[in-house]
Amino acid sequence: QVQLVESGGGLVQPGGSLRLSCTASGVRFNNWWMYWVRQAPGKGLELVAGIHTTNGAIRYEDSVKGRFTISMNSLKNALYLQMNNLHFEDTAVYYCSTNQAGSERGQGTQVTVSS
Repeated sequence: QVQLVESGGGLVQPGGSLRLSCTASGVRFNNWWMYWVRQAPGKGLELVAGIHTTNGAIRYEDSVKGRFTISMNSLKNALYLQMNNLHFEDTAVYYCSTNQAGSERGQGTQVTVSS
């Protein structure tokens, strides 16, 4: 059974930074993609970033390129998202997920960007 637990969210001012973490159990970080997805108020799930757990290939949604960095620690089965220069529109619940659709995800961590 896959379990994903996100942490690290919070309230931050525009331009600020946060680092999200996700601890995974029941899934091996081996030849697999892991993703961060988010859901803003009143909107559907949106892919933010993904990383291939074997070859390290990375992809980002266009609006976060240059601001967010996805990384992982396969020994710890952990996934991270460093978020810099946060914008108001980054406000959302952030989830780590085993697929792009976010259908298998954790409980999420709230990120609120507000002045």
